[in-house]
Amino acid sequence: MTDDLARMSEDPLLVEDTLLLLFQPDSGSIAGENILFYVLGGAVLADLALAGRTEAQEHRGSTRVEATGEGPLPDALLDPAWAYLSPKPRDVQTALAAIGPELRGPVLDRLVARRDLNRTKGKTLGIFPSTKLTLGSERRATLMERVRAALVDGETPDARTGASIALLSASGTLPQFHKEIPWSGDVYARGKEFERGDWGASAASSAVTRTMNAIIVNAVIAATVLPRT
Repeated sequence: MTDDLARMSEDPLLVEDTLLLLFQPDSGSIAGENILFYVLGGAVLADLALAGRTEAQEHRGSTRVEATGEGPLPDALLDPAWAYLSPKPRDVQTALAAIGPELRGPVLDRLVARRDLNRTKGKTLGIFPSTKLTLGSERRATLMERVRAALVDGETPDARTGASIALLSASGTLPQFHKEIPWSGDVYARGKEFERGDWGASAASSAVTRTMNAIIVNAVIAATVLPRT
């Protein structure tokens, strides 16, 4: 077992929730692959904020994040991002580009280790190695119900769910969830509100959630400038 899996927090990280939501059970694929590194990078920086290990500051018209606190992080998956921020404050979008590209594989490994996803290896056409992903638990359904409650029923979500919704909306993938979240103009508009950081009063209730909000808004900006494929 790798150190990353050996030192895994008991509760799943926000980045795990986000990738699990993006998993498409019917096809076994991950939605939004073209900008996935921005989405996952934003989620990891938000995880650091939730752990109280990063803060955001405005600097000459941009948002910078810096590492804070001392001692081991609550989860080994966060170590590389915190190490990148430790030498000096970094522009959020620069940090996303640095830490995001390496996250897909390790986060998938987490989901498999937690048995939220099953991974089966086989061969395509009897020759080419292939990997099939399927759901392994009900956790995705639970997360999706929270997302639906916020987008369709207008409920105020907790900060983690609000962050996930903002990232899903920014990735341009919400229409792909039509079977679970009926696509409509209202859902589109609500998703855009979350992208702008309008998560309700709870988003401004503490320095931690304000930092997380700033990180997610900047991740959204970075993600939406890329063309969809």
